[in-house]
Amino acid sequence: AERELSARLSQYYTGFQMNLAMGRLSSVLVYVTGNAARPGAYTVSSFSTLMNALIASGGPSWNGTLRKIELRRGGRTISVFDMYAMLLHGDKSQDVRLQDGDVIYIPQVGPLVGLAGEVHVPGVYELNGATRVQDLLYIAGGLNARTFQGRIQFYRIFEHAYASAFEGSLAELENTELKDGDILRL
Repeated sequence: AERELSARLSQYYTGFQMNLAMGRLSSVLVYVTGNAARPGAYTVSSFSTLMNALIASGGPSWNGTLRKIELRRGGRTISVFDMYAMLLHGDKSQDVRLQDGDVIYIPQVGPLVGLAGEVHVPGVYELNGATRVQDLLYIAGGLNARTFQGRIQFYRIFEHAYASAFEGSLAELENTELKDGDILRL
């Protein structure tokens, strides 16, 4: 293998040195627990990260969080993974490499809000801390070309029933902090 690689690389480079060492890849056993689509024990490569194990297990179930997935090692939480950061910004800073015996715990989903109408990605979104209407619109990919910003309907739960809390322009509502169960329609 070293001769073959050296011969191929010498076609492109001169005066180089190469050392080749080969070994067996090891595997690690990790546990995906909580509100996972397929909870259980998974044998993954020793180079696998938290995201690799989540993909192998089918990710969070419908009632599992995407915002606060915990990686536990030796009885301590060593990382909290926000899948929104990965999906929206490509932020892999909390996607750490797994070790044998790690536990990935997926808690129950947190507060949810609904967004419907003329936005790029309407849907149900999980809140993570203080979230304003403008933050939610950013997460949903923003407004599309057909959005009329002069009319937004905002519904909030009062005494276990939805009530129209606001109907007006987006500018009047963009800094409103959202709560569990809120629905916005543009």
